[in-house]
Amino acid sequence: MDIVSSVALTFFAFLGFAVVSFTGADLPNPSRNLPRAMYLALAIATTLYVLVSLGVFGTLTVQEVIDNGDTALAVAARPALGEAGFAIMALAALLATSSSVNANLYAATGSTAQLAEAGEFPPVFGQRARVGGTRGLVISVVAVLLLANLVDLTAIASLGSVVALGIFLITSVAALRLRADTGSQAWLIVVAIAATAFVLVVFGVQTLRQAPQTFVAMIGIVALAVVLDLVWSRLRARRDAARTSGAATEPPP
Repeated sequence: MDIVSSVALTFFAFLGFAVVSFTGADLPNPSRNLPRAMYLALAIATTLYVLVSLGVFGTLTVQEVIDNGDTALAVAARPALGEAGFAIMALAALLATSSSVNANLYAATGSTAQLAEAGEFPPVFGQRARVGGTRGLVISVVAVLLLANLVDLTAIASLGSVVALGIFLITSVAALRLRADTGSQAWLIVVAIAATAFVLVVFGVQTLRQAPQTFVAMIGIVALAVVLDLVWSRLRARRDAARTSGAATEPPP
């Protein structure tokens, strides 16, 4: 159960491959280069994670890795490179985090603007901001800063994993319904749906047992998302009804 549950956290480390899809409009020959970019990203990330894991556990014991937590990589570099190695790994972690943040903010700009254009988000998300492109990007940055400073890192990883798995589960269901338009193979999508749902359920059960506060936060985020969607749906319906009635009462030119 613990191994299956850990897949959810491992999946969180691979989320960058999904960000590749937001570059589709900027890529030459996206039908050819987009799948290549995704597969290469997954292959490179997997190789690097395996090599890093071998290096860390070849230097530290399991207990030392647990004790050092977020700085385990830097501690593993210390025996060979001393304090300089510790500093180098810390700097590398900062650079890696910065690149990940940059990629996700790039995705937030396009996704929030598209959702606002489709009417799924309030129009403010698609409006241009004085600084930072769109207001959707600014709102996303503020939300991320609040989350990063107010919530424990382990809880953030768990919350991110659940949200990501939920999004990919819904996306896979949509892909199954649209398989005739996309030319996708139904059996592969069904396997993906089953595997994702299974890991999501196991991870939820394990989180409830081991970190009930994090589980409550997961349920709270889902509930908040549902409430916000319902509120916006009603406001949008009223706005559309007001526009329709206003257009009907205007005299013809």
